[in-house]
Amino acid sequence: MKKHLFLLLCLYTSLHTYGQKAYKLQSPDGNIQVSISLSDKIYYDVTYQQDTLLKQCNLQMELSNQELGNAPKLAGVNKKSVDESLKPVIPLKYSTVANKYNQLLMKFKGDYSVEFRAFNDGIAYRFITNKKGMIEVNNETFQVNFPENYLLHVQHPGGFKTAYEEEYKHIESKDWKSSDKMALLPILIDTHKDYKILISESDLADYPALFLKSNGNNGMFSVFPKVPLEFGDDGDRSLKILKEANYIAKTNGKRSFPWRYFVISKEDGEIVENTMTYKLAEKNKLEDTSWIKPGLASWEWWNGATPYGPDVDFVAGCNLNTYKYFIDFASRYGISYIIMDEGWAKSTRDPYTPNPEVDVHELIRYGKEKNVGIVLWLTWLTVEKNFGLFETFEKWGVKGVKIDFMDRSDQWMVDYYERVAKEAAKHHLFVDFHGSFKPAGLEYKYPNVLSYEGVRGMEQMGGCRPDNSVYLPFMRNAVGPMDYTPGAMLSMQPEIYRSERPNSASIGTRAYQMALFVIFESGIQMMADNPTLYYRNDECTKFMTQVPQTWDETIALKAKVGEYVIVAKRKGDKWYIGGMTNNQKQQREFELNLDFLKDGKNYRMTSFEDGVNANRQAMDYRKKERDFKKGDKVTVRLARNGGFAAVIE
Repeated sequence: MKKHLFLLLCLYTSLHTYGQKAYKLQSPDGNIQVSISLSDKIYYDVTYQQDTLLKQCNLQMELSNQELGNAPKLAGVNKKSVDESLKPVIPLKYSTVANKYNQLLMKFKGDYSVEFRAFNDGIAYRFITNKKGMIEVNNETFQVNFPENYLLHVQHPGGFKTAYEEEYKHIESKDWKSSDKMALLPILIDTHKDYKILISESDLADYPALFLKSNGNNGMFSVFPKVPLEFGDDGDRSLKILKEANYIAKTNGKRSFPWRYFVISKEDGEIVENTMTYKLAEKNKLEDTSWIKPGLASWEWWNGATPYGPDVDFVAGCNLNTYKYFIDFASRYGISYIIMDEGWAKSTRDPYTPNPEVDVHELIRYGKEKNVGIVLWLTWLTVEKNFGLFETFEKWGVKGVKIDFMDRSDQWMVDYYERVAKEAAKHHLFVDFHGSFKPAGLEYKYPNVLSYEGVRGMEQMGGCRPDNSVYLPFMRNAVGPMDYTPGAMLSMQPEIYRSERPNSASIGTRAYQMALFVIFESGIQMMADNPTLYYRNDECTKFMTQVPQTWDETIALKAKVGEYVIVAKRKGDKWYIGGMTNNQKQQREFELNLDFLKDGKNYRMTSFEDGVNANRQAMDYRKKERDFKKGDKVTVRLARNGGFAAVIE
């Protein structure tokens, strides 16, 4: 009898711990399932078909006077299914996005809810509160547990002050110690089976960005920067945080909180194709978006503003003649903008007084004559202290601003991003955020936000290697636009790399650099190198400058995380193909099926491919032209750190 009582007690404890009542939510195709159980906390498991991917995860939110999700008492459940088509203002992957999901809204006593959504490519959840007045959020628990040892692809910042430019690290989940550095989003998980899981967030507003730390037991949990209360001087680019609150957010009590999402894929290419950030983001708030023009920009900082050669009869540098030369170059190749980086103003602290050597007003006039817009660089601190500059810049005729050195993602700074986007839109200016955190939905709410840096890009010179960059389509660029600044014309293999401004160079082949314009997504894409070198490499320049920044369709043809990716993208009737690979010893060879082409039509492919000597001499490439029709196949060979770029029309 005592034995039976003991077994019953064990059974009751198990039910109490793992949920007195379970709720299941499946993706529309039935493959993905999230199982939610309620007991002392809100727990959930995630499965794909019969495979458990995440186990006994839990979620809570600690307010100053209440713990949401602690001993939850269910007040009601609402289910619904949605099947709609969305049309992004700035279509970085697709001009039409299918938004199909099943939803479970769980209302709890205590004036809060948790909403789950299950898509065919992942799941997401968020908290919703319905409280009067303002509330203080002390913490939010995002606890994820792995049923087995997984491989994690992560970035480890040194603290909450970060520009999200750290190199990717690759660690086994069981080896990630609680004493190790935290990780920022996005995180990519390889389950060592057939699945990849991309974790990030969307609809981030009036709330800090989420970071993750190991729990020391094959799992991870959320950490957040606190609300800064007092600031001190820290030069012309930033402020020191002198005092922090004991809470992470003070916000309206009636609101929805950011989505925490998991993109789940059996094929690596599906991660490249995903649009989860967009599907979960708050949609466009601007009535008129016709003035927002994505495009290419010629950028002078990376190449030191030093055009040279027989056609340069002036002293190059930060001056009027040099910028007119950049405008002439942009005009010749149909480039929409030039970016004027640090030095256009007399002082970084004063955005209203141009450097007299530059004469911004004459350049704006000259650019208008040549159909080239001007984009001005600023520090975030200068913008914060001079918020009227948006109105002034509109009067001047400036087209956009590049704002730099935020390097934070606490609630105050997240609010700053939105205030900038809103004010810039009011005055018909687009925004490119540098020194930034990753995209998390603001770019869809305010589509004048064309891009974010938040990436280990070519500014890092020798620290920007294909071995790291090949992860970007699966991670950083998989969550939103990315200002990587491609387009180097001096290409080198890593063992002989030497580079210093103004003779800046990149690691990777010439074809690799050209392919980045097709692969990488950004509403404002840089031409980072010297116009002199672009003129000397005219056929390459003509290709790069014809690649669109927005797309109607994206297909991942070949993809393996950390090794290679080849994508086909359509704009109207033209298809572009871009491929990149890592620093493998031998060249890779792929057979691509062109079955995405239309029936009954003949096509011509113009391609730029790694030359026979590209494994050693990265400048070596071959231009080829071939005719194809639907269903034909083409063989693509990528050298180490190599690439493939093509247009089919």
